[in-house]
Amino acid sequence: MFRSVVPYDYTVGIDRSDIDFMGHVNNASYLKWVQAAIISHWERLAPADAIASLSWVALKHEITYRKPAFLDDHVIATVILEKVHGARAFYEIIIKRGEEVLAEVKSSWCCLDAETHRPARVSKSIIDHFVRKAGG
Repeated sequence: MFRSVVPYDYTVGIDRSDIDFMGHVNNASYLKWVQAAIISHWERLAPADAIASLSWVALKHEITYRKPAFLDDHVIATVILEKVHGARAFYEIIIKRGEEVLAEVKSSWCCLDAETHRPARVSKSIIDHFVRKAGG
C-alpha cells in the first residue's frame, strides 16, 4: 500500500530577543525554530520507548530565506520527513505566515543511542509512526 508522511505543524513563538537591528526576526532565529520544530515532531509522533532510548543531533541545515518575519506575526513551521536512511533522517521545513512562505529549509539529522551516543538505525516500526497509509 502507498504510504505518505504525516506533515507536522509547529507554532513558532517569536520573542523580542528574536528581533534584530532592522526590526525583523534575525536569520539565526529561523535555525532555532527548525530545531525546535523537528524535536517537537519527534516527541509528538515517536513511541515513548524510542523517545527514551534515542536522541537526535543536527548534521546540516540549508535555509532559503524568502520574506522577513516580525514580532507580532503568527508563524507556523511545517515539518515534512522526506526519508530515513539508516541512522539519518532528512527533513523539509516550510516556515509560513498565513499563506506567505518566509523560509524553506532542508535539514538532515543523525539518530543516536541515548546511552552510548553512537549512531543508531531507526527501525521500520518507529518510522511507521511518521507515515500513514493511503486513505488514512
